[in-house]
Order: sequence, then structure tokens, then C-alpha cells
Amino acid sequence: MRVIIKEAGVEYMKKDAPSIKTPADVAKELVEFNDSETEQFIIMVLDARNKLKIAEVVTSGLSDASLVHPREVFKTAVRASGNAVILAHNHPSGNPLPSPEDIRITKQMVEAGKILDIKVLDHVIIAKGKYLSMREEGLVKF
Repeated sequence: MRVIIKEAGVEYMKKDAPSIKTPADVAKELVEFNDSETEQFIIMVLDARNKLKIAEVVTSGLSDASLVHPREVFKTAVRASGNAVILAHNHPSGNPLPSPEDIRITKQMVEAGKILDIKVLDHVIIAKGKYLSMREEGLVKF
């Protein structure tokens, strides 16, 4: 299977679909966002075996914010017939701790996923070589 990475309307192909099983796997696949100067919100769409089908930058924000809506986030997952998603975004500041807004948005996405029958597995924040999993930290009930 080829994985499509979409960013700013450009598609990048990967030959082999990686399995995404841990937050470290997410950070490895999204390493190019470590040094981004703007916050970007990414959806990773997975198949039933947690193989990455597509990863897409949903929104790009300012240096400290990225506005995101469930409609844009889940559009890619629905089109790709995804079974589950992992949400991710970067913090250009280098601090991977989530803001109250990050937690609120994650809760909103989990609820939207339930309605669509697409499980949200985690939300990983990437920051200058560090990462934080909201699932592992128990910040949101997935």
C-alpha cells in the first residue's frame, strides 16, 4: 500500500505503509514537523490493522495557534474509509505540554469520531524532538 502525505495541496507518496502502534511511531512519521515555525494540525488515518493509510495537514496556524474543526479533520478519514485516526500537532515553542484549548479540541474530536464510528486513538503533540501523548498522560478519555 502507498501512503499519501498531503501538505499544502501537494501529495507525497510512501511505498510501504507503516504500522502506527505507539506515540513514538507517530513522532517518527511526523519528524518533519519538529522544526516548523507554525503550528500545524495533522490527521493520521489508519486501517483496521493500524497501518497508516493517509496523513494530512488539516490546518496551518500562526506561530502559537491552529484553528481546527471536526468537519475538516474527519473529511479525510471518511473519504479514505478509515477505521481509526490519530490526531497530532506541533508546538513551535518546543514545549509539548497541551494547552486547555488543545484538551478541549481533543475532547470535541473524540465525540465527533464516536458519531462517525471512527475511533480517535490518541492526540500526540510534537515539539522540537519531544512528544506528548494525551492518551498516555490520561488527559482525555479516548
